Formats: sequence, structure tokens, C-alpha cells
Amino acid sequence: MQLTFLQPWAPQILSLLRILAAATFLTHGTMKLFGWPAPFPYPLNGLLYTAAILEVVGGILLVIGLFSRPVAFILSGLMAFAYFLGHAGGGFFPVLNGGEAAMLFCFIFLYIAAAGPGPWSVDAASGRA
Repeated sequence: MQLTFLQPWAPQILSLLRILAAATFLTHGTMKLFGWPAPFPYPLNGLLYTAAILEVVGGILLVIGLFSRPVAFILSGLMAFAYFLGHAGGGFFPVLNGGEAAMLFCFIFLYIAAAGPGPWSVDAASGRA
């Protein structure tokens, strides 16, 4: 039996994936910069500060779906860099090295860079999707 009843909704579900992933990602930056929704447990260095700026600005742009493809591509690279710099040294399996979120964000953003933002976006409304 094929599960196809959701197929007509695939573009809208892509928009939901983009919005929810970006909003979740955004909170990683707000934690670092503003201590919200919780204080960041480590002092910020240049790399973390740069990551925080990209997380906030990129997260906002992806939530609204503006410049979605290039922003998602940049954020995918950021998360690949974060995974290899901060997690891969802790072992092969992301569940053991704490890199699950970085790995998932990396590939969700890479998918959005390839597939586009979906219909619920500024890019789609302006004909740039």
C-alpha cells in the first residue's frame, strides 16, 4: 500500500519544515547572543560569536523565506563545520558525540537549498522561489 495522501501537500509541508527548522535554529543564536531562551553555558569566542550572528540572521531570513536557497546553503555549511569542529572528534556516531542537531540541521538546510523554500515564503510571493 502506498502512502500518497500527503503528496498533494508536499509543497506546504516543505514550507513547514523550513519554518520550524529555522525557528528552532534561530534559538541557538539567541541563546548565544541574548541568553534567551536560556543562557549559553560557554563564553563566546570569535567562532561562536560569528556562528551566533549567522544563526540569528539566517534563522530569521529562513523563517520568512527570504533569499532561502543561498541562506540555507550557507547555514548547511556552517552546520557541517560545527559538526566536524565540535562533535566528530568525540566519536563516529552522532548520538554519542552530541552532534545530532548539527548533522540534522546541515542536511535539512542542504535540502532546502536544493528544493527551495516552498510556497509559504517571501521568495515564492515575489517569484524568486
